[in-house]
Amino acid sequence: MSSILDQDQTPITSVSQLAEHLAQGCKPVSQWRIGTEHEKFGFIQNKDNDRYLLPPGYRPNGIEEILLNMQHHNPNWDGVYDGDHLIGFDTDRGAISLEPAGQFELSGAPVQDLHMTKAEMELHFKDVHKAADPFNIGFALLGFHPFATRNDMLWMPKKRYDIMKAYMPKVGTLGLDMMTRTCTVQVNLDFASEQDMARKMRVSLALQPLATALFANSPFYEGKPSGYYSTRARIWTDTDNDRAGMPLSFFEPSFGFETYVEWLLDVPMYFIIRDGKMIDVAGASFRAWLRGNAPKGLENQQPTMGDFKNHITVAFPDVRLKQYLEMRGADAGSPEMMMAMSALWTGLLYDDATLIAADALVKELPWQTYIDLRSQVIKQGLSTKIGNENLRQLAGRVIALAADGLKKRNISNAQGHDESIYLTPLQEIADGAPNQAEYWLNRYETVWQGDVKQILEEAKI
Repeated sequence: MSSILDQDQTPITSVSQLAEHLAQGCKPVSQWRIGTEHEKFGFIQNKDNDRYLLPPGYRPNGIEEILLNMQHHNPNWDGVYDGDHLIGFDTDRGAISLEPAGQFELSGAPVQDLHMTKAEMELHFKDVHKAADPFNIGFALLGFHPFATRNDMLWMPKKRYDIMKAYMPKVGTLGLDMMTRTCTVQVNLDFASEQDMARKMRVSLALQPLATALFANSPFYEGKPSGYYSTRARIWTDTDNDRAGMPLSFFEPSFGFETYVEWLLDVPMYFIIRDGKMIDVAGASFRAWLRGNAPKGLENQQPTMGDFKNHITVAFPDVRLKQYLEMRGADAGSPEMMMAMSALWTGLLYDDATLIAADALVKELPWQTYIDLRSQVIKQGLSTKIGNENLRQLAGRVIALAADGLKKRNISNAQGHDESIYLTPLQEIADGAPNQAEYWLNRYETVWQGDVKQILEEAKI
């Protein structure tokens, strides 16, 4: 979730104006970039502390101290504040922000290739260690907190999250768990035109359940196996279905920027910004406001482009359209798996011939099949049946396409390896190796002898 809120006061005059804002994201291929975002859980490593292994709060000796230490080591970084609370940074290497319970997020800068993504990720982890190690705070890469309860997760001082915290229990039973106990990784990718965007949306949305199964990394709930390979993905099935999931309209042949806007207008609002202050309008209708029926207390306010840009960020479909596309179906995982996630989608979507082949592949089955798959993979994982094969078999076909797309990009690192090298963990899984969730479950049953807390030491950066 972004910490940067837009205050553009340009009045909205039409739906086409909103669609045009999205269309401004169209770029020539030469300007396409890769932006990777990833989150991680903090945990206290001091064994003499009663909260050993539980998440740190904001104060004292917690997240704020880490941020201040980062600022000390990087004095040129621009601090981001909520009131007088430091909540992140806007830097030339991307943005650092906080999720509701202090999950640390890097929204990486747009880079030209996956080798640069890898270097950026490694540098970020070094920054985190330098800032957090003096406070005995570590960070683990997992999709759902393996043993902390909801009450163990301490909220960060952000007004936006206060609004969401009050609203989410009204529309689902697991929204507060989504906010406090999940971590994800996503890659943001560009498009050339409305047609290109629609094809990329269709392919990537259809394959998000496959990504959920491949990258599943959250098989525990409060210290025990949850019964799900991705507890994070399970949480999303009952968070707020008015703003999440795989809308069928995104698959329609007529899908375009205006279709997405029309869907967005029916996503309930959270807040607006006026005079630098956040105003709670949770549950209000943006469409009704455009038609002159303002949220209570804002009868004299007109909707602005800033309101719309902020509203875009509170819609959570499995693939989100901004002025680029966000792939949102994966659990946070090991650095190798997070690189593989960016590689998978870059390979599928950034070579035209590969994208056409991927489009033909997903059209082999009805769109409803992929939508139904979303709820099946969280329990059945890569053994889930789809058509005449299971997901592990489908993964083999999809990964082969992605590898071909990356090889066609022909971008090598200093050792002479092209970007397809980052798909190696996925190829191993397609060939029968365990995914992350399967690996952890085996560790739980054997080496750990039922002590799930050992996962933090093994999953930390």
